[in-house]
Amino acid sequence: MLINFVRIFIDVITYAIILRAILSWVGIVMGRPPNQTVVSLLDQITEPILAPIRRILPQVGMMDFSPIVAILALQFIGGWVTTALSA
Repeated sequence: MLINFVRIFIDVITYAIILRAILSWVGIVMGRPPNQTVVSLLDQITEPILAPIRRILPQVGMMDFSPIVAILALQFIGGWVTTALSA
């Protein structure tokens, strides 16, 4: 049961990071910001994970690679935790 919770938690955070990245690009391409309520919610969910990575990871031009690093770290940590819990 705890393993399922960890997997679902990791998946929800991962999807939130992906959706936040997509919405940031949609706002740039469409020339108008997406729904601010959704963006604000996604910021509140993902910023505690992305902010520390941004402080460490240098930005390359206009590209922010912190979502990619965060997703990889979440998947690694999630796999490690579920393996440790199932042992």
